[in-house]
Amino acid sequence: MKLHELSKVVERSKKRVGRGLGSGKGKTSGRGTKGQKARGKVAPGFIGGTLPMYKKFPYRRGLGNPKMSAKMVTLSLDKLSAFAAGTTIDLQSVIEKGLVSESNAKKYGVKIMSDGEITKALNIKLPVTASAAAKIEKAGGKVIRD
Repeated sequence: MKLHELSKVVERSKKRVGRGLGSGKGKTSGRGTKGQKARGKVAPGFIGGTLPMYKKFPYRRGLGNPKMSAKMVTLSLDKLSAFAAGTTIDLQSVIEKGLVSESNAKKYGVKIMSDGEITKALNIKLPVTASAAAKIEKAGGKVIRD
């Protein structure tokens, strides 16, 4: 994108309220007549002095289960080429090779995705996608499910 390709920004002029009857927004300035909203500010959650809606709901602490909201650490098949053929790959071996950080791997877990190709026969003791499992078995490896 170049400077001459930018579209022009059209600024709307701010409506000046309360400047006489001829302006179309004079006298009550678009606020109607009388009442709390005509006279001053009203809090966003205010509903007429009754118990606010947010106080009617149960009091919940925290933001839910962090394991449910967090995503697993993903690992592509390409990165498994760092291992020798016939190796059994588990969480600890992936951490030792430095493919994933220890804190994230132990907190969220590791899952192998089908990105890329695999040429070595490896035994894998980690969660894998269906398409990744097919590629691993095609290369002569095994997916060991506990």
